Amino acid sequence: MNAKIAALVAAALGGGGADAPVEVSVPDEPEVQGHFSTNAAMRVAKGRGMAPMALAEEIAEKVRAAAPAGFFEKVEAAAPGFVNFWASMDAWRAEYAAIAEAVRRGAAGGRMYGTNTAMEGRTVMVEFTDPNPFKLFHIGHLMSNTIGESFSRLYAATGAKVVCANYQGDVGLHVAKAVWGMERIGKVMPEANDGIGLKMAFLGEAYAYGARAYEDDLQSRGEIDVLNERIYAKDDANVNRLYATGRAWSLEYFETVYARLGTKFDRYYFESEMAAPGLDAVEEGLEKGIFAKSEGAIVFPGEEYGLHTRVFVNSRGLPTYEAKELALNRKKFEEYPLDLSVVVTGNEIVEYFKVLLRAMAQVLPPEVAARTRHMPHGMLRLPTGKMSSRTGDVVTAEDLFDQVKERLAEKVSARSALDDGERAMATETIAVGAIKYSILKQNPGQDIVFDFEKSLSFEGDAGPYLHYAYARLRSILRKADEAGLGKDVSMERGSMGTGTGNGTGTEGRADGVALLGNDAERALIRRLAEFPDAVARAAERLAPSVIAAYCYRLAVAANKFYETTPVLKDEDAVRRAARLGLAADAAEVLRTGLGLLGMGVLEKI
Repeated sequence: MNAKIAALVAAALGGGGADAPVEVSVPDEPEVQGHFSTNAAMRVAKGRGMAPMALAEEIAEKVRAAAPAGFFEKVEAAAPGFVNFWASMDAWRAEYAAIAEAVRRGAAGGRMYGTNTAMEGRTVMVEFTDPNPFKLFHIGHLMSNTIGESFSRLYAATGAKVVCANYQGDVGLHVAKAVWGMERIGKVMPEANDGIGLKMAFLGEAYAYGARAYEDDLQSRGEIDVLNERIYAKDDANVNRLYATGRAWSLEYFETVYARLGTKFDRYYFESEMAAPGLDAVEEGLEKGIFAKSEGAIVFPGEEYGLHTRVFVNSRGLPTYEAKELALNRKKFEEYPLDLSVVVTGNEIVEYFKVLLRAMAQVLPPEVAARTRHMPHGMLRLPTGKMSSRTGDVVTAEDLFDQVKERLAEKVSARSALDDGERAMATETIAVGAIKYSILKQNPGQDIVFDFEKSLSFEGDAGPYLHYAYARLRSILRKADEAGLGKDVSMERGSMGTGTGNGTGTEGRADGVALLGNDAERALIRRLAEFPDAVARAAERLAPSVIAAYCYRLAVAANKFYETTPVLKDEDAVRRAARLGLAADAAEVLRTGLGLLGMGVLEKI
């Protein structure tokens, strides 16, 4: 409906020329501001020598005259120059009929309602998470994973072919500290058949032991520096064995975390693979005068470009992370026909990435830097005193999961009659969703303090509230099916290709749509109509917060519908079928929206 109104406004302005950028927004208070609103008059009035309010009134009059009969309830100009539009219920019914058809097409294997083809034919790589083997998966990695996963799903929703990549630091000083600690920690290493939790606890202690020794003891520091070279050289059998063992444990552990988060990567890159080609790239740049020698190291003179100087090869002749990044980004574009490469990291390396991109632009093929986009995010922090890590110096993702699940357990039990297994699954799904939603509802660049009380609420702007809204809608459909009332409504329409399907008949729904029209039904239809625009805006801006806000608004409307509108008790079978269809469509769109945030759903809570 936004597009129809935008076209009417453009026509009223004289065809929508260069001076008439028409944007139609969806106000938060439709009773006062309309179902839709535009500020086009304020944007072009000065160029036409008119007062904004006068132009707004002219637009309103022309739109009223040109609109199809019965399309609007009213169109009004409002100070200081808005034009507000209230669509009629007949217009909303027609809009909903088109939405319902689009949802059915998606369930039958077509393009899902709300998605679009803006990026069709383009290939996008999203690199995210990037944990370091030999170290624990901490809440910083959780931020990167959650944001990067949502980015990848937004690109896919706009038609792009998406490659999810993960670059893992399996060499470097942190690895040398851990391997050194593995030899000297004074504890027996776990056996091959021991659990991954025991293995990672040992590895975490070994790293902490090595890190303290490196800071506190000069002799240990020297030993670790030498060990770092041995790891690169691969010339010591015992070092190789310890390194291979710790690396394998870490990668196995990371996969357990990815499984909990619902993330699957298409390509894993490793820092160890980039050392030699990284050195080659720096040598090429040195010969061309791009890099310079300084005190035995090779540096990129960033000051010449208003940046800062960074070391790409250290005084021991080893490539730094920067050099290996050159090789990584070259390899990405060699392996895939990338139109865009998005790299998601914490915002503490924004200045580092500026230098890297400048060096990439001079050393690598020009399209590599030109098509690489760095997307930094803020830090995830916890309220003081709320929890402590097992290692004492880092908060792991699992620490947070466990704390959230512990706090959720009582709330879930109080709201459900699930058996123990179902309750455990529900608690896990809600916990992961609560964390993801608390991250994604904020701007990615902001630091986030995880507020346990607000983030775990079933009654506010939080993940559990959205899960509850979905489960309530599904409960209507399940009860209808059990009572033999839901045979005309698909109970499993699927979302993003995940539905199982147990019926597609819709007899009675088309006639019943004409009987929809109470306030809750209108509000719910209005929210469903907003979804395509929300997806388009979120993908264009790379802003999952747009989808998070949309899902919350949809959940509010769905809960209002659930609480105020008789569905199963409606004695009019035709209207009942239409209301069941509306509930099914709302559930499907909510599931699709939550899927774009990387959140699962629950049939029961």
